Amino acid sequence: MSKPEEIKQKITAEIENVRPFLQNDGGDIELVEITGDYTVIVKLLGTCGTCPTSIITLKMGVENYLKQKIPEIKEVVNFNEIYY
Repeated sequence: MSKPEEIKQKITAEIENVRPFLQNDGGDIELVEITGDYTVIVKLLGTCGTCPTSIITLKMGVENYLKQKIPEIKEVVNFNEIYY
């Protein structure tokens, strides 16, 4: 398996580890895409999708956690902020 494939598998697995914490508060997270530079694009769903502090959850929670686990990650961005 190539290094990019390994990193993508790790990202997918770690998103699954984050999901229960968001679900406990009525939210969820969906992995949309991992770009070539390891920008992780996600959708925040449920209460996380409409919460005014969701950017804090995304950057201080999800992004910090993923970067600790997988240093190759450039950043984590919300799909809705890019395309809407």
